[in-house]
Amino acid sequence: MDYRPGLEGVIAAETAISFLDVDHEEIVVRGYNLLDLAREKTYVDVAALLIDGALPDEARRSELERTLVAESRVPEAIWTILRALPPSMHAMDRLRTAVSALAGFDPEVDDHSPEANRRKGIRALAKIATVVANLHHIAEGRPPAEPNPGRGFVENMLAMIVGRNVTPAEVRAFDISLIAYSEHEMPNSTFTARVIASTMSDLYGALTGAVASLKGPLHGGANEAVMHMMLEAGTPEGMEALILNKLAAKERIMGFGHRVYMKKMDPRAALLKETLRTLVDAGADGRWLAMGEVGEAVMQREKGLYPNLDYYAAPVYYVLGIPIELYTPIFFAARTAGLVAHVVEQHAANRLFRPRVRYTGPRGLKPAR
Repeated sequence: MDYRPGLEGVIAAETAISFLDVDHEEIVVRGYNLLDLAREKTYVDVAALLIDGALPDEARRSELERTLVAESRVPEAIWTILRALPPSMHAMDRLRTAVSALAGFDPEVDDHSPEANRRKGIRALAKIATVVANLHHIAEGRPPAEPNPGRGFVENMLAMIVGRNVTPAEVRAFDISLIAYSEHEMPNSTFTARVIASTMSDLYGALTGAVASLKGPLHGGANEAVMHMMLEAGTPEGMEALILNKLAAKERIMGFGHRVYMKKMDPRAALLKETLRTLVDAGADGRWLAMGEVGEAVMQREKGLYPNLDYYAAPVYYVLGIPIELYTPIFFAARTAGLVAHVVEQHAANRLFRPRVRYTGPRGLKPAR
């Protein structure tokens, strides 16, 4: 059998959800270019596209917005569980625990029909956003922020995170980032969710496994590492010096390179770079954009590597006032819509994942008598 380490290049599933067309630099989501969606639509529109299978009309968009806000309230027992966890515990570990516990409060948890999975998916999307928005508050011993029924879904999430009223420009920047993270074909976390779903396990089990996968620094977490690197550098000049020193020490520079985008810039990185520039034009500190551009030029010159989404998402989140430990949980909250779509698709035309191995161990050994 042909062996591909890491399953690189192996077709693991047929899907009508998304495809990375590297040759044309297009991320196809149910037939649309993800960048077009980010520039013309909202995250709620894209969530509907992923979960329902089509872009919503005005009536469906309004209905989904109302449902998401109404379903955003989290059972008090979830806060009790999170308060019992050590504050030093990684935010993704606390999120994984909360996502698993949410299953106990969903009356349709064991109904795997497409209709039930979509209803559960919308409930999970709403509640996970509120959990993520409050991970930092709970860890600091503060009461959880409650969603405001007078705000939209995305505005609610950002306002709960930063603890203040947010401007339309800030909401739009955050909305674009959520769209950018919403779906990306078959990364490790999506594959994990589909493998779990293929056993006919429930949606929450698949989402819990995806959280665990996304925690790994080779998948999620790069956005946090990028921001720590920028803070350490401090200035554009310091950014170049820091990267050169890290390269000389053969350290990995997070936020660059991608398993699929080998020799091209991640289209989502360009989108978030534009988004950061709009925030700077609206009055945000411009040094983070300047530092990003310096780092981008150095890595292209020295290693021939291009930024991925996490590289420019990090400073976008920083200027919005989002705590760094929440960057990867936000990635998961945004990706929940895509994961739900994959679980619905897997359950609807299921085949259990059961690959084989290339055995490299000994043969013919006999036990001693």
